[in-house]
Amino acid sequence: MTIKQYNDKPLSHLSYAIISDGKMALVDPARDPQAYYDYAEEQKAKIVAVFETHPHADFVSSHLQIHQETGAAIYVSKLVGADYPHQSFDEGEELKMNGITFKCIHTPGHSPDGITVHAVDKATTKEAIFTGDTLFIGDVGRPDLREKAGNMTAKRKELAQAMYKTMTTKYNHLSDNVWVYPAHGAGSLCGKNMSSDTTSTLGNERIGNWAFQKQTEEEFVSEILDGQPFIPSYFGHNVDINKTGAAVFRKSISDIPVHLNVESFDADAPVIDTRPQAVYKANHLAKSFNIMARSENDKIETWIGAIIQPNEQFYLVLDSISDYDEILSRIAKIGYESQVKAVLTLGQASFRSSIDLDYTDFKQHPDHYTIIDIRNVNEFQDSQKFDSAKNYPLNELRASAKNIPTDKPIMVHCAGGYRSATGSSIIESILPKAKVYDLSEHINDFD
Repeated sequence: MTIKQYNDKPLSHLSYAIISDGKMALVDPARDPQAYYDYAEEQKAKIVAVFETHPHADFVSSHLQIHQETGAAIYVSKLVGADYPHQSFDEGEELKMNGITFKCIHTPGHSPDGITVHAVDKATTKEAIFTGDTLFIGDVGRPDLREKAGNMTAKRKELAQAMYKTMTTKYNHLSDNVWVYPAHGAGSLCGKNMSSDTTSTLGNERIGNWAFQKQTEEEFVSEILDGQPFIPSYFGHNVDINKTGAAVFRKSISDIPVHLNVESFDADAPVIDTRPQAVYKANHLAKSFNIMARSENDKIETWIGAIIQPNEQFYLVLDSISDYDEILSRIAKIGYESQVKAVLTLGQASFRSSIDLDYTDFKQHPDHYTIIDIRNVNEFQDSQKFDSAKNYPLNELRASAKNIPTDKPIMVHCAGGYRSATGSSIIESILPKAKVYDLSEHINDFD
């Protein structure tokens, strides 16, 4: 049994290819299946199975496209109520792929329909579990994402209780030597305390993962529900897309209108400007939001999906048309590519610029400013940078910015400078008469 892990770092999404004697199975594949196709060709293997551990909230899977293009069967719990061609794969059921036997374990908690795929290699006796969003390295999946989405909804407390039962009963028959392969690593919004490691063993998790420690159900439920990250707007939308199956990736990003070197533009929808902050501040379209996409470290997927609503159309400004494939493919990961009205690059015309920050004045007289902290609520509560700061979380800012006082200049900050570029642009758009400044990376001077 050969296992290859794929790591989509911007979303901290982990997917897998498993090979046995010329046949390949995939687990929780990403939106663009090309990497799996390339690996199958390299290994001279045929993709015959795709396992979906649950309908994912944070990314769109390519399971339906892979089925259409390779003939591979999709295996998913009947509880999903999947609207695409599939084979049910539920508690106690098995699938043999040459020397590997895949066994299903129903592991609700993150979602009511979640499964763990247990793989056993007959030749080597190696065992692995592909745990989806149930068991992470150092944590378990959050139970608060399925109250309003999917075929089978459940309240967060009920799912937290289900997760307790899963963690205390569902893996007990497996040895400490079983390898653990989750669907996410540190940085994902599907949990809160994940390790930077992307693999582990059950033995290590039984020692180091809080969810395996002896505790009452009440203690477990309290811990898992406390301090979870915010839920981006797109999460429920992705559950619904994954229940139906997404459109073919290549086609979905190939037919979007492009307008190059725009000299005038009257936007009838929000404008997302992905250029670097300094370029944006120097010249940008009025009422645009700066969500930077400089590298994979800039989480444009998360923030576009938090700020733009599902099915809400928007324009996309690129620094260069050469960025088209990269940025559109990232937007397609969350199923928002169909909402892009047009892709733009700006010409030489002067549109709007942001006012420059007098950092010395702020450092000497912070009380002269209304300080807006756009970090998440739990971040703000854990470490408030300025006593007078007001918390307006970035994911809620489009709705709440109108309530920010404008009697003083407004200073926006986050934890490191990335989010504040977005936040200051949103406030500037909604309060055009206010003086809005971005503290940016200067926030690191205030510990």
